[in-house]
Order: sequence, then C-alpha cells, then structure tokens
Amino acid sequence: MSAGGSGSDVERVFRQEAGRVLATLIRLVGDFELAEEALQEAFAAAVAQWPISGIAASPRAWLVNVGRNKAIDRLRRQIRFRSTRRDLAAEAAIAGQAAPPDESDDAFGDDMLRLIFTCCHPALNAEAQVALTLRAVCGLTTQAVARAFLVGEETMAQRLVRAKRKIREAKIPYETPSPSTLDDRVEGVLAVVYLVFTEGYAVTCGTDLMRQDLCHEAIRLGRLLDGLLPARPAIQGLLALMLLHDARRNARATPDGDIILLEGQDRSLWDKTQIDEGSALVAQALRAPGRPSSYAVQAAIAALHARAPRHEATDWPQIVGLYEVLRRLYPSPVVELNHAVAVSMVDGPARALDLLDAVAARGWLREYHLLPAARADLLGRLGRREEAKEAYRSAIALARLEPERRLLARRLSELS
Repeated sequence: MSAGGSGSDVERVFRQEAGRVLATLIRLVGDFELAEEALQEAFAAAVAQWPISGIAASPRAWLVNVGRNKAIDRLRRQIRFRSTRRDLAAEAAIAGQAAPPDESDDAFGDDMLRLIFTCCHPALNAEAQVALTLRAVCGLTTQAVARAFLVGEETMAQRLVRAKRKIREAKIPYETPSPSTLDDRVEGVLAVVYLVFTEGYAVTCGTDLMRQDLCHEAIRLGRLLDGLLPARPAIQGLLALMLLHDARRNARATPDGDIILLEGQDRSLWDKTQIDEGSALVAQALRAPGRPSSYAVQAAIAALHARAPRHEATDWPQIVGLYEVLRRLYPSPVVELNHAVAVSMVDGPARALDLLDAVAARGWLREYHLLPAARADLLGRLGRREEAKEAYRSAIALARLEPERRLLARRLSELS
C-alpha cells in the first residue's frame, strides 16, 4: 500500500482505471451489468479502505480482485433465493478465473481491445455502438452520454440497457475476432478508438479541457491495433493523427485551464518525438496503394500544422488542398466547416463566410457551437461587429465545455 488515500486520490484512480478494470471484469464475469455492479462495489470498498490503509500498490489489480469477489458474492446471494445450474456454473467460472497479477500484465490491454470489439459488434446499431463505448470505454456518466446525443438521461439509460441486453441475448462473444473476420470489424473499431481520443482531447462537457488519460488510452489502443494488424494504412493514419494532435497537449491551455488557440501556442512545448513519429507514420500511410484513408488525410493536415516553425509559416494552400481531397473522398459537415476556416487563411474571410453560410443554409451543424464561433471570427475580421457579437452569443449558448464558453465570452468581450 502507498501512503495517503484521500477522496481526490480515489477519484483520480477511478478516472484513470475504471475503463480497464471494467473491461477485465466483463471478461471474468461474462456479463456487462454484473461487471458494472462489481466495479461500483469495488470502488466503494476503495473509498472505505484506502483513506485508512493507503492506495494499493497496484490499484487496477486490487480493484479487479475485489470486483471479482463482489461478483461472486452477488451470485451466491442469488443462488440462495433461486438455486439454478446456470448460477452455480457462473460462480464456478468466475472463481476459476485468475485475475491479472499487476498493472504491467498485457491482459489489461487485451481486455480493453476485446471490450471495444464487443461494443462495436455489427449486431448493434451505430448509435448504440457509440453510446456504449462512451459509457463503458470512456467512462462517461449516462448523463454525459445523453448530453452528447442531445437526449434526456432516462432515454439514454434505456438505450444503454437495451444495448447490453442485446449483447447478452445475442450471445455476442467478448473477444478479439478471428483473423478471417477481423478486416470486416476493424473500421468500426478505429472509429471508436478515435472517439475515445476525441473525448479526451476535447471533452464533450464539463470544466476541464482535456482528459489526458483517455488520450493515452486511445494511443495505446492504436498501437495495439497496429501490432495486431501491421502496415494497415488506416491504422497507421489514425495512430499518426492521434500522436500529432496529442503532441500539442502541453501548450493547449493556461495553468488556469483557459484555451490557448493554435496561433498563440508556445511551439517549444510541443512533443517533437511524437511529431516525428506521427509524421513518419502518415508518410507510410499515404504511400500505400489505393485510396487514402480519411485518418491519413487528416493526419497529413495535422503534420503540416505540427511541422510549421511558427503560425505564419503554416502551408495553408496545401492544407486547403488536403481538405478538398477530404471533402471529395469523405464528405461531412465538419469537414466543410474546417475547409472554410482554412480557405479564410488563403482567400480571405469573405470567401470563407460564403462557404460557411452554405453549410448553415443546408441545416447542417445546427447544434454545433463551432459553426457560429467560426462565423463570428470571420464576421469580426470583416468589421461586421454587431453580427459577430450575435454569432458569439449563439456559440456560447450551444457550447457545453466551460473552457470553450470562457474563450467565446472573451472574444465577445473584445468586440464590445
């Protein structure tokens, strides 16, 4: 045991370890809901014990062992009420499983990968896959997942219950697919790994700009996939994209947690080792024959930003060209928005504003705060101050992340 064990320490462990502990418990107990209950009971035990005894030397392994024992106790209580062969078999199976001995054990990484493949099973619809991943892998509360989908908490809770029931009733295996079926499943898994990264890099809502534990977890999973399926351009592109974005983590916020935009960041704080690794990976991904993956094109854009010695030296014409490739191959409203912002750096704000207004006219991104935020910036650069103020007010009303709301409020205040 290590010294200390305050409530904040336990909360930190929960944020860092809940996903991996849950993944391992699901493998051990074979049921989503039983594993979630066991996880909660294990953390309740930690809250009671660690302030007295200190945090366990291997918190993850301690929580898995306690959670497994809690699951066995729960099954035994059920058996007392209704003794069935299935319950007895379940207890025997859990008791016979060996928990990983320490946090360096590769089983933790494998368990998380199995959990992601389970959440991304084709038997679940796309919305259920994303929601279940945010809940189980990212560790978001049901309330936070509901906010991400713009629905009520009760509605989202019901969807999550249905998804877990589907896994149980359809007997979806908790495993990494066999090599023969891996290719069909990997695209959905890549989308989910990137979702985990994005939730860490730009948190959906709350008071903190980043969750570094989720960024690290996504990068670790990307490396696991790259090892499992080497030389795959989509995997290389995604890993490169995450590394290049994460390389800027130390320069993205002030000590008080306020956002520092790209043009104002201290580039000496960027992680040059990650930039070099990401740049090499994206070069490999783009050299592969066939159509480039969307991750590789996005990573190429990120590499141009990362390798510019200063903001003024950014190769904006090439970035615009890459966004046009992305628009043609993988069209989406967010790509249209980012393309317009890049165009403003080459052709000026008036041309970019026309592009953004076309996006808005189609009804796209109606609830996305970055659309009015981008319009406000362009309107301000054009001297249309009152319209810019109104756009900033709309962006503030839509933003759910507190650091973003503060940034937008500062921009509005500067106009006033």
